Formats: sequence, structure tokens, C-alpha cells
Amino acid sequence: MIHHVLLACPRGSEAASRAFYAGLLGMTEKPKPPPLAARGGCWFTGYGAELHLGVEDDFRPARKAHVALLRPDLDDLAARLTAAGHPVAWGPEDELPGLRRFHTADPHGNRLEFLTPS
Repeated sequence: MIHHVLLACPRGSEAASRAFYAGLLGMTEKPKPPPLAARGGCWFTGYGAELHLGVEDDFRPARKAHVALLRPDLDDLAARLTAAGHPVAWGPEDELPGLRRFHTADPHGNRLEFLTPS
């Protein structure tokens, strides 16, 4: 079982992370323990996943490696992301039998995948 997944973010990007992960994705921000909060970044939970955004001074977005999250509201989520300027790229229907999916990027350029049973 996985406890959480960490994605890197640039220093000072917490507001953008909150707007995306809490605002657009509907996740809940989870307070970081005080010793870790001083490092920057933020943590989110929701839809059966916990994501940590950790500051990396030499930040480079993950463009191939990615988190894949199950979402029951895939079409609505795709519409919200697109309207907010985060393009989605749908995967071919026959590529993963039984699943519909798309990829997008967070405000830092990290690749994300969202799936739902078809």
C-alpha cells in the first residue's frame, strides 16, 4: 500500500499548487507537521490519494513519470481543467481495456493522468 506520492515544485509555488490541487481538482489541503512546513511545499488528500508537493531548488518538471489518479468525474474534470487553461490529451479508448483516461500537467509542468472505468 502506498502512503503518498511526492511531486516536486519550485520554491514559492504554494499558491499555484493550492489553486490547482484544491481549487481545480477538489482535493483537501492537509496541514504539514511544523518541522516539515518550514521547508515549503504543501500536501493534499482526496479521491483515495495523498499527494505531497515538495520544494526542489533545482526544479525540473516530471514530463514522463506521472501520478495516475482514479476519478469518478472524469468528463467534468477534463472540462474544468480545459476551461482553466490546462489542456487535456485523451488516450485511445482501446489502449487500456476497461478504462478511459487523459493526461494533463499541473501548473509546474508535472504530468498527471486521470482515469475512470469505462
